[in-house]
Amino acid sequence: MTTSTRGTARAQAPDAVLVLEDGRSFRGRAYGAVGETFGEAVFSTGMTGYQETLTDPSYHRQVVVMTAPHVGNTGVNDEDPESKRIWVAGYVVRDPARMPSNWRSRRSLDEELLAQGVVGIRGVDTRALTRHLRERGAMRVGIFSGEALADETALLARVREVPAMSGADLSAEVATERSYVVPATGPKRFTVAALDLGIKGMTPRRMAERGIEVHVLPATATLDEVYATAPDGVFLSNGPGDPATADLTVVKGVLERGTPLFGICFGNQLLGRALGFGTYKLKYGHRGINQPVQERDADGGWGKVEITAHNHGFAVDAPLDRISDTPYGRAEVSHICLNDNVVEGLRLLDRPVFSVQYHPEAAAGPHDAAYLFDRFVSLMEDQRA
Repeated sequence: MTTSTRGTARAQAPDAVLVLEDGRSFRGRAYGAVGETFGEAVFSTGMTGYQETLTDPSYHRQVVVMTAPHVGNTGVNDEDPESKRIWVAGYVVRDPARMPSNWRSRRSLDEELLAQGVVGIRGVDTRALTRHLRERGAMRVGIFSGEALADETALLARVREVPAMSGADLSAEVATERSYVVPATGPKRFTVAALDLGIKGMTPRRMAERGIEVHVLPATATLDEVYATAPDGVFLSNGPGDPATADLTVVKGVLERGTPLFGICFGNQLLGRALGFGTYKLKYGHRGINQPVQERDADGGWGKVEITAHNHGFAVDAPLDRISDTPYGRAEVSHICLNDNVVEGLRLLDRPVFSVQYHPEAAAGPHDAAYLFDRFVSLMEDQRA
C-alpha cells in the first residue's frame, strides 16, 4: 500500500514522519522514495543480510524497522536478492551509510529503494521504536513524507483504516503465477514439488545442490498438479499472512499419501493446522538471524542448540510436553525457541514428515540448520528403498 515519487537526493531529503496506530509518532527524513506507505510495523535484529530481508516475500505488507543502527554499508548487488523485487512495504533505519563500500556493490541502498518506489524514513530512534513495539506489540503503521505530510491531523486516522495482518490471505499475492523448474546441480537424484507460498530464491538452490530437481508450483496448485511432477518429496515454503486463511487441501492430501514432506516457516504453520493444531499471532514475532533454537533428541529430551534465521509473526499452538495423536499418526514438537518456548518445529513419528518455523536456507547465515535439507534427502532415500 505505497504511493511514492522519485528523484530525491539525500542532501535534499524532505521531512518524514512514522505514525503508529496507538498514536505514537517518530520524525526523521525521507529515505528512498518520497510519499506514503502503510503496513504492519515489525523489527528485524539482523546486523547483516538486509538485501535478503528486503527481497523476502514473507515481508509483504510489513514495514521493517532495522535494530542495527548502521545500515547500507555494503550497498546492493545483483546476486543476493531472494526474489525479483523488494517486498517490504516500508523501511526504517537510524543511520544509513553515506556511501557503500564493498567490491560487489552496484548501487547504494537508498538508490535501490528509490528505484523500486519503496518509501522509507531515516534518522529515527530505532532503539526507542523497537522497545515500543516489544512492549505494545506489532501494529499498523504509516510513513509519510513530501506532500503526504500536508494534513498531519488525518494521518493517524488513515493508519487505523489499514487492514490488520490477522486474517490476511497473502500467499497468492507473492507466489509465482506459472510453474518453473530449478534443475539439479550434477546428477539428478530426486524430484521435489515445492509449493510457492512466498519462496525465497535460495531454497530451490539449496535443494539443487543436493541433486534435487525442484518444480516450483503456484500457491494455488491443486493436489493433481503437485503429483503430476511425480515427486519424491513435497516442500512447503515460507510466505506472508495469517495461516488460518490458507486452504489445507493439498497439505492433507500429501499427508494421506505418505509422501515425504518438509515445510519451513509458513509451511510449518500449515502443517500444524493440517495436523489439528491451532495457530496464533505472536506479540511482536521473531525476525532476525540470531534466534536460539533447541532440538528434541531421539530420547525425548532437549539436545542440540542452533542459532537460526527467523521471520514469522504467527506460531503453532502445540503441546511441548507430550506426543499428540493426529489424523496422520503421532506428532511431537521437534524444536523450541529458547527465548520464549515458542514451537519452532514439528515431526510425525509414523510418516516421513517434518517442518521448522525458521529458515535453513538463510543465505546471509547463520547456517547451523542447513543439515535439514540433508534430512529431507534421507527421508526420500528411505521412502525409495
